[in-house]
Amino acid sequence: MDRGKLGDVVVGAAGDVAGSVVDPRAGLGRLRSAVTSRGVTTLTVGALLGYLAARSVRQR
Repeated sequence: MDRGKLGDVVVGAAGDVAGSVVDPRAGLGRLRSAVTSRGVTTLTVGALLGYLAARSVRQR
């Protein structure tokens, strides 16, 4: 992803968060439409790997 597009994504996400505070129903609708099975899988695997890494560091 090029840096120009990354800035657009960040600004768009910040706008979506602000809009969700004002109108939670619309924000939830946007979230549901943006969530894909690939994204959920990636997030789950990342959280699991982060947990395991933090656990192994803490046990030392």
